Amino acid sequence: MRFMIQVRATVSSERGDPPGPELKPLFDEMGAFHEEMARAGVLLDGAGLRPSRQGWRQRYHLDGHREVVDGPFAEAKELIAGYTLIQVSSVDEARAWAARFPNPFPGQACEIEVRQLYEDADFGPGGDMALST
Repeated sequence: MRFMIQVRATVSSERGDPPGPELKPLFDEMGAFHEEMARAGVLLDGAGLRPSRQGWRQRYHLDGHREVVDGPFAEAKELIAGYTLIQVSSVDEARAWAARFPNPFPGQACEIEVRQLYEDADFGPGGDMALST
């Protein structure tokens, strides 16, 4: 079972301020936690994301037209500032790792969201992605 731990953006993460020395303890804690997950064999990937002003969205319209919308995007709380991708044997194990996830923005209100990824087997027999009707 794979899960993505999404770190929700804050106003400060969306500003993209360069990290100062006050963030070194956070980076050390987050690095140690990711190393622990790697040693346990559950870490697949993890990274921080640049502010939305350096990204874009691609919209798909009903008529097939594609539209590119450059960032920044409003409502920082709806954006993702980083992620950690883990593979575990159960929902309970994913909850246990998430419960130990370091606070990504000490001194600020913030949240993480944990979502399970679909696996091929979720889409039908043999994992052929065929949906039953």
